[in-house]
Amino acid sequence: MREYILNRPDETAMRRALADNQMNAAGAILRLAWLAGLLREEIQRLTWAQVDLEEGRLLLPDRTVPLAPELAAWLEELRRVRNGTSERIALSDRDQRPLAAQSISRLARTALDAVGLTAVRLIDLRHDFVVRQLESHDWQYVSRITGLEAAAMNAHFAAYLTEKKVSTRARRESPLQLDEFALWKLLQAERATPAGVTLWLTWQLGLGVEEIAALRWDQVDLEKERLNLPDRVLRLPSGVLGVLQGLRAAAPAGARTVLATSRGGRPYDRTRLSKLARAALVQGGLDDVTLRDLRMDYDLRVGGENQVLDLARRQGYVTRNQAMELLRVSKNTAYTRLRQMTARGRLTKVGTRYYLPSAVVPPAQQEQAILDYLGEVGFAYRQDIARLLRIGPRQCWPILQRLLSEERIARDGQKYILKKEA
Repeated sequence: MREYILNRPDETAMRRALADNQMNAAGAILRLAWLAGLLREEIQRLTWAQVDLEEGRLLLPDRTVPLAPELAAWLEELRRVRNGTSERIALSDRDQRPLAAQSISRLARTALDAVGLTAVRLIDLRHDFVVRQLESHDWQYVSRITGLEAAAMNAHFAAYLTEKKVSTRARRESPLQLDEFALWKLLQAERATPAGVTLWLTWQLGLGVEEIAALRWDQVDLEKERLNLPDRVLRLPSGVLGVLQGLRAAAPAGARTVLATSRGGRPYDRTRLSKLARAALVQGGLDDVTLRDLRMDYDLRVGGENQVLDLARRQGYVTRNQAMELLRVSKNTAYTRLRQMTARGRLTKVGTRYYLPSAVVPPAQQEQAILDYLGEVGFAYRQDIARLLRIGPRQCWPILQRLLSEERIARDGQKYILKKEA
């Protein structure tokens, strides 16, 4: 393999090049490459819709790049000068049309040669941006804003890495608190990419990377919504089902494995899938999450649901704080788990407590049950209503308050009675 050579530009010469090229095409190219690390094709396609000056960032298809104050100020001035004449950033000085890729390279070459940077290439400006970022940030941050994978970091920037080598293993001193919202956003963004499918199948079904790499279409039953693995049958959640349906529709005729390379249609090996998934997690801001963590989270959710149901069965109900302690997760995660169990009909929520559905009167029937009861017995105390609905007295209070405010019942001291019609 040919040795990789990085020709870092002299900063004084670069500053001179920027000063010599203010509101022209070369100025846009040099600044976007050197101050934001954009590739030639990204410079060519960049539009004003991707420039968020309020938040100080560039919104690229695969990543978000923070804007240096210097670049943000220049872009703001350029937008004022252009006054909405074109959506593209890099435009020809002659006719104000979008630039071809070759023209971008030629303009950069001319501007760099003019200040004596004859050995510096356009790609060197991006790589110099990477090096400068590594001097003040960890590799995960730099990977997120540049789109570089761990393998590329090791191959080209090992000399600038603090630990000299990027590890794809996350190291932590305390138990992982998985940010499920961030992970869900990442799954939606990656969708049916090899990395996305790997993450979906790991987190939602607990599959190992070896099983994912070997997964065949004859094991996927989209009609019955299940996976038929050698040792078990798994029901497909709606998210995974949608991904696999899209993947199947796009697969070439005769495709055997679910994940195959675009060139040659060969199955991915487990190492490649692991690297792709790890790179996606880093890009999504989940630096400390691994595939093993996602499998463990799946096991916790599956086993944890049974623990929650057992507690609700023994105690009569379960609260968010109890679920948090039982599952050893954060409050937000405990709430998400309980909400998911409620949506699937495993639990029924009344107030701040969660009950087994068979143990309580369903929320949709509670008000009518109270009205029917009062119509039959004449009056009731709150404890009587609690026994009727099979919930706690505190959980009755919001229901009774609602009926009082709607004037469907009345209160006589501690008693509740039906409202007499006028």
